[in-house]
Parts: sequence; C-alpha cells; structure tokens
Amino acid sequence: MNATHLHLVLNHFPIVGTLIGIGVILFGYVRRSDEAKKAALWIWVIMAAIAVPVFLTGEPAEETVEELAGVSETMIHRHEEAAELAIWVMEALGVFSLLGLLASLRNSGLSRTLFLVSALLSVIAFGTMARTGYLGGQIRHSEIRTAASMQPDGTAAGGEHDEDDE
Repeated sequence: MNATHLHLVLNHFPIVGTLIGIGVILFGYVRRSDEAKKAALWIWVIMAAIAVPVFLTGEPAEETVEELAGVSETMIHRHEEAAELAIWVMEALGVFSLLGLLASLRNSGLSRTLFLVSALLSVIAFGTMARTGYLGGQIRHSEIRTAASMQPDGTAAGGEHDEDDE
C-alpha cells in the first residue's frame, strides 16, 4: 500500500466519524447521558488522530495524480487549501474533546462547557472535512464536478484544461 492508497482509504473516516460523533452527542444530550457524550468525545479524538495521516499523505497523493490526464492543478489547489483549514479545525476538535474527557475524569464543572464547545466545533469540523472531501473527489471524479468548477469550453475554472470533460 502506498501513500496515495492510504490517503484514499483513510480520508472518509474523519468525515463519517465526525458525523457519527455528532449523532452520538445529540443522543447524549437528549437522553442526558454523560456516557454517550464521552463516547462522542472519544470518537472525535480518534477521528482527529486519523486525520493526521490523511493530511500527511495528501502531498504524496498529489504527486501521483498531478500528471494524469484530466487532473486539474486548480482542483488540486482548492482541495489542498480546504485541507489546510480542515486539519486545523479537526485537530482543535480533538484537543477540546480530549480536554473534555480529562475534565470529566476529574468531575470538573468545566467538562460541561468542554462537551458543548466540542459539540459546536464538531459541526464546523464536519463541514470543513466534508467540503475538503468533496473537492478532493472532484479531482478524479468528473461526474461530481459542478458547473461552477468548469468553464463552458471544458476547462477547469482557473484556466487549466480538463481532458475528462471533452
């Protein structure tokens, strides 16, 4: 397995896992279950950990695909820019979630605040990760490219020719 394959295999986890964590914490708030809330925090800590190799394998994956027919440097750049924001948000979620877990072990009153901050941050993390995944998918999947990402002559917005769309 090379870095490109690892990138493609792992990149779905932070997106789907963060969404699952949102569902778990919502369940925890509805049921007033601190155990469910802690489970959501654990999910987010794990997803933040998985996001690191996803991010680190992005550059080697770019090297693999950038010369392939139909691959647009503009689309790669959009994905890369989105990934840079997403990794910071995801790691912040991981840190706040870990702090929330530590505070809950100490029965600190701060744990409630950290649970709430993590819950709110998880929505932002999901949004940034999902957008990053969507932009990454556009690199090789012309069927999901929007009209906004393509010019009428079949070139990617930004001027680069995209041979898949001819």
